[in-house]
Amino acid sequence: MTFQTSIRAALFGLAALGLGSAASADQLADIKAAGKIVTATDMHYAPFDMLTNGTYEGMTKDLFDEVSKEIGVEPVYQDIPWTAELPGLEVGKFDIVIAPVTITPERLERYTFTLPIADATVALVRAAANDTLTRPEDIKGKTVGVQQGTAQFKQLEAFGQSLGDVTIKEYGTTDEAYADLAAGRLDAVAGSLPNLTYLVKNRPETFALFDEPKFGEPKYFAWVLRKEEATESFANAIRDAIIKMTEDGRVQAIQEKWLGTYTELPLEVPAE
Repeated sequence: MTFQTSIRAALFGLAALGLGSAASADQLADIKAAGKIVTATDMHYAPFDMLTNGTYEGMTKDLFDEVSKEIGVEPVYQDIPWTAELPGLEVGKFDIVIAPVTITPERLERYTFTLPIADATVALVRAAANDTLTRPEDIKGKTVGVQQGTAQFKQLEAFGQSLGDVTIKEYGTTDEAYADLAAGRLDAVAGSLPNLTYLVKNRPETFALFDEPKFGEPKYFAWVLRKEEATESFANAIRDAIIKMTEDGRVQAIQEKWLGTYTELPLEVPAE
């Protein structure tokens, strides 16, 4: 290869890189060109994400089906372990994490969040037969399960430290924690109030909420995108879809279907 040929090849390579950058400068345009949104979620987080006889369903799916319709593309749903979702998003393995992610100040610095999709305030559930646990403070001296790597874990950890003598056991999924609670290996499980409300609603013979179930600051769940200029158009399209769905009653209908109640959510991303 001659020197001039090498220069031409190098320039061609740079031009190709430039074209690649231009093509990915607008994520919404790329998504519409592909005709699909590639998502990631953990399908073991009822009532948001569930596999029922091998079929994906839940509140998240119902909401995101409608958002995808508003954008005009098809959703592609992938079952990814929670601990691999945000790292996978950062390296571009999918377009968005639709597992409900609690909005926190630390995460806001690193990711772009959509409008809230549900309440995420942390709460406690116990075995139905154990009526000695009524207030959050009653977990002092007890063993409490929680899903690892979640904001609920961090809130439980801080609350446990303030009480002293609280043993925290981490689980890969909430289903594993619920199974140990039912088997008597845990005294309680901490999680978001919607998740625990759904659990008790469907298995009242096994589980019960504390009389005062919530502790910590009010929090919200949302979906997560990469924090970069290219994602702004995609985030805006999701925002517009959620606002439209809130105004026409679809958000309320989906909440009531899965949670049995409706909670009005902020139409802006909370600062913390």
